[in-house]
Formats: sequence, structure tokens, C-alpha cells
Amino acid sequence: MIEWQDDKDVFGRMYALTGNPLFKNLTNAVDHYDVDLTDAVSWGQLKSKRWLIELLEESNVELGTVFLCGGWWATLAAMLFNSKLDIEKIRSFDIDKTCAPIAEAINKDQVRDEWKFKASTLDIHDLQYTGFPYVTARSNGSEVELVDTADTIINTSCEHIENFYSWYSVIPKGTLVILQSNNYEEILDHVNCSKTIEEFSITTPMTRVLYEGELYLPEYTRFMKIGYK
Repeated sequence: MIEWQDDKDVFGRMYALTGNPLFKNLTNAVDHYDVDLTDAVSWGQLKSKRWLIELLEESNVELGTVFLCGGWWATLAAMLFNSKLDIEKIRSFDIDKTCAPIAEAINKDQVRDEWKFKASTLDIHDLQYTGFPYVTARSNGSEVELVDTADTIINTSCEHIENFYSWYSVIPKGTLVILQSNNYEEILDHVNCSKTIEEFSITTPMTRVLYEGELYLPEYTRFMKIGYK
């Protein structure tokens, strides 16, 4: 039985209502890391991620091993695992060292399942996508080397990526890629916004496009492109 201090614990209440372990994991992430998940579960964030998942489900694609680039707290991974999609495992990479433990708390069940989910601290500009050896941390803080090959690459925060071309250019041809960006230039960290879906499409060339489109939100427009590089 989970405990909470006051009635502001919406995740605890949702766990009590539904029994879904994801809500318990969200509560534990807040309790253990004193993290404010308000932005991560905002309507804009959730609508954008639900849009992505629904289109992938309609496409009936197999994701295999997913590299989640700029994975942040990996709420998207939790939503992907809760979907109908065929996923072997998800590897989440973020340069911010505070992200990995929170991401693993949110995806705790998949971490326990032979590391079906694993978060690592790494600059995505340093990623390789075929037979990539990298160091990650166990729960006790010790380090271990993993080797993974990406079947699918997801980056839902392209607006945050400096030198975007240098990152995108090394993705192997034929890899399934799911990308999102936006035109919300008011945020300082948004260094790579696109003004239109056409502009975003030009910066993300693909040999086969499965989908490209826009999601209109109150403060900005989200762009998404899915296809094979």
C-alpha cells in the first residue's frame, strides 16, 4: 500500500483508483527524487506523445530496440511500454546526469525485467547506432558496459539539439526514425526550432516517409515526421 502526505498526490490517488503500477512508479519518482513532473505530464507533452504512439500503432511497425535520444525522464518510454507496439527494449540517453535515476524510477518494472528499459547519461552527439558499446550504471552505482544496436531512433525534442545536422547525419540509412520539434522560440533552450512543417521536413531528409504533420497546441505547433532515413 503506497502512502502520501496530502491530497496533492494525484499519482498516488490514480494508483489507488486504477491499480496501474505506472502511477505508483510516478509517485515513487516524486517521493525519492523530489522532482516536479508538472511539465512532463502537461497536456502539451502528453498530447504530443499520445499522437506519436497512435500513429505508430496505425502504421503497424515493429520498433525492436529503441534509442530514445534526449530521453529526459522517459515518460514516453512508459507510454510506449503501455501501448500495443512491438518493442524489444528501450535505451534512453540524456546528457543531464539527474535524468537517468528518475527515468528508471518511472520505468521501474521494465528495468527489473532484465533491463528491458535502461537509462544512461550520455551526450547524444556521441551515440553510435550499430554495435554501440557504452557505459551505464547499475542501481548500486557500479558501472557496466552494454552493447546495443538501434532498430528505431526517437527524438521528440529536436528543438533542443545544437548542431542538429551533425547528430542526424550519422544515423544509419534505413533506420526507422521518429522525430518531433516545434516553433516555440520563446524558450531559451529551444535552439533548433522550425517555423513550419516544411522547414522541419527539409532538415530531416528520409528515403521513405510514413507520416509528417502538425499538432496545434495553445502556445505552439508541434511537428512530427516518421519514416526511414
